[in-house]
Amino acid sequence: MVDQSSQNSDFAPARRWRLPRPDLWSVGALLIAAMVLMPLVAVGWIALTPRENIWPHLVATTLPRYLGNSLILMFAVGLGSALIGTGAAWLVVMTRFPLRKHLDWALLMPLAIPAYIGAYALVDLLEYAGPVQTGLRSLFGWTDARDYWFPEIRSLPSACLVLTLSLYPYVYLLARAAFREQSVCALEVSRALGCGPVASFLRVALPLARPAIAAGAAIAMMETLNDFGTVDYFAVQTLTTGIFTTWLESYNAGGAAQIACVMLTLVLLLAALERVSRRNRRFHQTSKRVRPIEGTDLTGWRAALALVACLLPVLAGFVLPVGVILNHALSHLDAWADPALWRAGLHTLGLGLATAAVTVLAALFMVYGVRQSGRRLPRLLMPVTTIGYAAPGAVLAIGILIPFAALDHRVADLIEGTFGVDPGLLLTGSAAAMVLAYVVRFFAIGQGAVDSAMGRVTPSMDMAARSLGRGRMGALAEVHVPLIRGSVATAVLLIFVDTTKELPATLILRPFNFDTLATRVYGQASLENLGAASPAALAVILVGLLPVLLLIYSARTSWRR
Repeated sequence: MVDQSSQNSDFAPARRWRLPRPDLWSVGALLIAAMVLMPLVAVGWIALTPRENIWPHLVATTLPRYLGNSLILMFAVGLGSALIGTGAAWLVVMTRFPLRKHLDWALLMPLAIPAYIGAYALVDLLEYAGPVQTGLRSLFGWTDARDYWFPEIRSLPSACLVLTLSLYPYVYLLARAAFREQSVCALEVSRALGCGPVASFLRVALPLARPAIAAGAAIAMMETLNDFGTVDYFAVQTLTTGIFTTWLESYNAGGAAQIACVMLTLVLLLAALERVSRRNRRFHQTSKRVRPIEGTDLTGWRAALALVACLLPVLAGFVLPVGVILNHALSHLDAWADPALWRAGLHTLGLGLATAAVTVLAALFMVYGVRQSGRRLPRLLMPVTTIGYAAPGAVLAIGILIPFAALDHRVADLIEGTFGVDPGLLLTGSAAAMVLAYVVRFFAIGQGAVDSAMGRVTPSMDMAARSLGRGRMGALAEVHVPLIRGSVATAVLLIFVDTTKELPATLILRPFNFDTLATRVYGQASLENLGAASPAALAVILVGLLPVLLLIYSARTSWRR
């Protein structure tokens, strides 16, 4: 008698191993990650395979100067931003002095001023023909610059000052939140153990807020590395200006890509150092009865000193630049009628809206896809897509323009050979490359806003939508988007504003005779024509005020609750 089970096992077909079927969400996440990483990979490839390797020449001549100035700027701005932002946050949260409630939000206002506009205003105010030196000569009877000493305005220290005044709000915003979240119990314990106000700040409050301060200083340093308009106007040679010089003046894309790789290395090292500094430094509230910080009343000279310390950054970082630009805008009313200004405004509006729409839609697709698919690949790829925010705009421009230009020529040759018509440059000859650069750079903003909002939507909403006959796309459009529309609108606003202010990537990627508000400000100011630049600069400032006002409104609403 034959054993049936053994017979079946002998002739049973072998189980085949099958690849998992790709789903829409995994493929979409892979494409979005590829879109973000493509410019960075392209920069690395161009740097490793240059047509003419000038790396030894760069190392022997200009690179040490570029790198040295960039490091000085980064550390000076990081330190200055940390000192001003942390000190102002401590005074606003922990003490009571005149105008404290107004300065609490006024200290955020310099966020609306791009550093390059602050540089133009400072030079216009303090240069030899400016009102300050002109007034000094008139007051003391001096006839020329040989009769008195005045610091050089277009210099490295001035660049450090302008960038610090523009970027310290990043530290202030995070440090203020960190101080407010601390319990007064910890400070009372330190006082009971014999620590005075200064010792309590240094030994208790500052270590607790250190992760937030480090994160804000890191953002300020990354933005400093990305800056071009300020350092170019002050004639400070940095890695960013080195990219422009090597590429646009020496016509060497490989050398520019090699400098860009140095910038990327600095960004990665900075991010790693910031993460290491926060390692094993986590603090938790162990008591359920946490009392908020009420603050100490300051009187006399202490109150006056606190008022001056918090008022000076606002005056120097916001009131002074706005005053200078507004004065020029009102003195040159004919500049408002220039058709080039309104064309630049329309270009800026179109680019901002297109970038915000594409970025938010891609972020919605990716975040919702990770939530729905449950697969490992989309979940692993989502953090990768935020790396573009840390990459300087000039680096992204190189990684986009050169591959796009090669693709443009191939497509044009194919169309001309097939149809006998030369279509021109379809990608680099239009705003498509600019939009892609903006999407890659600001995708982290859209993803962060959508991810945090989507996390507050309970999974039962998906089940309810499916039970009512809605598919995944239907549930996204009819359930999730209405629930998170506030966060989506905030992301759209932030991306639009950042697109309006972006300068390095725009200067490299813009088509011929295509200006935005930022490039018009840069172009006119480079010609020492601040009067013609002032209307566009004022428009950029007004646009930059929108997220600051939104932030103030959101903070006041949450405090009332």
